[in-house]
Amino acid sequence: MSTEAIAAEKPKRNYNALFGLTLLALLVLLWVILSVSTQSFASANNISNLLRQGSMIAILAVGQTFVIITGGIDLSVGAVVGFATVITAMLINAGVPVFAAILITLLVGVAIGLFHGFGIVRMGLPPFIITLATLTSLRGIGLLMTNGNSISINNDAFQEFSRNSFVGIPNLFWMVILVGIPAYIFLHHSRWGRYLFSVGSNAEASRLSGVNVQRTIYMAYTLSGLCAAFVGVLLASRIGIGNPTQAEGWELQAIASSVIGGTSLFGAVGSVHGPLLGAFILATINNGANLLNVNAFWQRIITGVLIIVIVYFDGLRRRGK
Repeated sequence: MSTEAIAAEKPKRNYNALFGLTLLALLVLLWVILSVSTQSFASANNISNLLRQGSMIAILAVGQTFVIITGGIDLSVGAVVGFATVITAMLINAGVPVFAAILITLLVGVAIGLFHGFGIVRMGLPPFIITLATLTSLRGIGLLMTNGNSISINNDAFQEFSRNSFVGIPNLFWMVILVGIPAYIFLHHSRWGRYLFSVGSNAEASRLSGVNVQRTIYMAYTLSGLCAAFVGVLLASRIGIGNPTQAEGWELQAIASSVIGGTSLFGAVGSVHGPLLGAFILATINNGANLLNVNAFWQRIITGVLIIVIVYFDGLRRRGK
């Protein structure tokens, strides 16, 4: 890294740490307010349900963050999740061992990510267009494969995993930790993570500095596809079916979680802990609104306002550099 980049790294890390603490304080405040204002929010069943609700979006948000940091976007992740439930269900019902079925599904997610990278790098397509095309195509392919029906998964042990807990913590939340720790190390403590930030800041300058920009873009979209396929496996375990229409709109929730977590839609700014906290802030708002009998439309409005406010302040921060 250049001397200027090293000098800029410390303020960026300080900003990420401060923003992360702010998000954590907001999440704690929401939990305290809802614990006081409702009788059931702090119950063990509700907290477990909230953690399960937020966990899958949190993992999606991590994958989405890798892409957004490069200055791109992945609109296909919700469709990849739904498609992955179909692949998982078909493989398990065909007698393929569960581990092998999961591995094949993850490889499908990797292949989809590589296809996105190819479309952007080799075909020159905007990320918005290639991932939007995949979104619509995967829904259609999944519906053709299932003839428009759901596929029930005939494996009780596979279904039980997502419904069980370990030391009182839902297994789905442990999956967030399983993804979050290596993702944090990759993004913040490896040269590949620095490359993502570099490409998002200035792709041409990165290329002139010796960064393989094309490979970095491939990597970002591959990681996003892998995370989405993993979430598809978890969702198939939780609902016990494969259905290509599942996870509709989850791509927007993943983007919202990432943005609320401090990832800049302009690229080059982001973290792993921010989107994770953002996902659970959204899950808490939705859960609390349901307990308070708040109209579901207001939940969407609150999410939209949060995004506008955070993106606005991100713009102010950028102009203030």
